[in-house]
Amino acid sequence: MADSDHSMKFACVTRRVALWGAAATAIAPRDAFAQARDLSSVHSSASLRADPVISLWRDWEAVHERVQRLSKRMQELEIELAERTDCLGMRVTLPGEGPVLVYSHEALDRLVSDRTDVDEIRRKAAAELDERQARFEAVADDVEYFSTMKAEQAAFKQAEALLDTMATTQAASLAGVANKLEAVSRWGAAWDEHPKEFPWPQIRSAHQDLVRLAL
Repeated sequence: MADSDHSMKFACVTRRVALWGAAATAIAPRDAFAQARDLSSVHSSASLRADPVISLWRDWEAVHERVQRLSKRMQELEIELAERTDCLGMRVTLPGEGPVLVYSHEALDRLVSDRTDVDEIRRKAAAELDERQARFEAVADDVEYFSTMKAEQAAFKQAEALLDTMATTQAASLAGVANKLEAVSRWGAAWDEHPKEFPWPQIRSAHQDLVRLAL
């Protein structure tokens, strides 16, 4: 069980929940993002069709919305898992030492090391780790946690690949430039751990200025 592909160090409060909370307060005003979409109104249909960045951005936006839906679903599933299962970690106390939180057989082996006086403690702890992992996987399979995780990871990779392609593609219109800045601003606001720190405020400011001047 310890070698399972589904083995994970599941915390009762996940990093994902914290990131979503931070992103909600740090993201640039939605009006600015909506205005970037409206920049197409100042360009002819022909010029927009000639700008490869516009097409890339539209593809990216669709993928990014899928990432957000899947990530929100993952957040909901992680909360459900925390409510329906025990955390995978368990406290192990060796004679003469304080309790240590252990999440895996590898961590248990490191804790016990070569001590020969704790074989029974090791055996019971290993059995409980297996039981916790089995319960976690049963519930995770029931709520389709792992399949949702794979879909989220695939969407993340696709969105990042489109961002990379946009970065190496020359824009042929102000809308294309604004869309480049909008995409990276939204991505950074949603997924960077420090969305209020350099360079995100500066990028958002440049994006908003460009939208204002173009409109």
